[in-house]
Amino acid sequence: MPGFQPAMLKQLTKAAFKAHNITLPADWEQPTGEAGKQYVDAFKPNERVAPIDPSKLFTPATPNKYHVDTVSKMHTEFDKFIDGICSAICTGVDLWRVQAKFKDIQIAAVSAIGAPGCLDGPELKNLIMPTAPQTTANLRKFSKAVADHLSEAWKEWQGQVTVPGLPWYPAFAAFPSPTAPPMPNVPTPLIACPSAMMTKMQAPMLKQGMVDKLGDSEAYHHAELFDAIAKGVAAVFTLWLPMQQVMLVMGKGPIPTFAPPYVPVGPVLGGDIISAPGHLAA
Repeated sequence: MPGFQPAMLKQLTKAAFKAHNITLPADWEQPTGEAGKQYVDAFKPNERVAPIDPSKLFTPATPNKYHVDTVSKMHTEFDKFIDGICSAICTGVDLWRVQAKFKDIQIAAVSAIGAPGCLDGPELKNLIMPTAPQTTANLRKFSKAVADHLSEAWKEWQGQVTVPGLPWYPAFAAFPSPTAPPMPNVPTPLIACPSAMMTKMQAPMLKQGMVDKLGDSEAYHHAELFDAIAKGVAAVFTLWLPMQQVMLVMGKGPIPTFAPPYVPVGPVLGGDIISAPGHLAA
């Protein structure tokens, strides 16, 4: 199962940004009276009305060619950044999945039990930033704000993931040996491993964290941009959890009650797992 889908994340983020219905120029007021006539006369006939593309991320205040051109320019910049940062986030999550692993899992008969902290993985920001938009200082500043806070939120969610006695090893209920060899768990959706920090990955907290990381209240439409990215990430994260399978968690352990011929089978007690990357790679 792949991680976040780039096309979906980009589409959701752009839809959320467009929903803000940002008009350019901002706070435009059409001149009236004599000033209005002079304003109209200042432009050539072909400059007064230009085609408006409703698919743009911004809306021109008027059909004036210069307003439409401003929208086109700003759309190109924001559209390119959204594409770039969304692709980088998806790449980062995929790299995280390959390296993530469960650890410190206890096995008792069929059940696997993991306390908060049993899911381990690298810092997400280090996997996002290498492919994030950074061609200018401003783009790097915005990319870093997204990557830094998303990484912190991800780490808090990850750090509270638990394995709540899931029936991962049915064969371990009655195994005919003094020791059960490594066997894979029953594939399970990641959503079955709950985290007390799920709220950290929801849109309002993601947005506020990105705004705080940027630390620039004058940055052009940063709040709307981070709101859109946060809504896109929260949506794909929520969709990803039930689709991502936890698998190939190799469990093993002793059968202390095994005593043939009187007790030819017994449950695994005090078992554990082989902690190795790849539990979320499929």
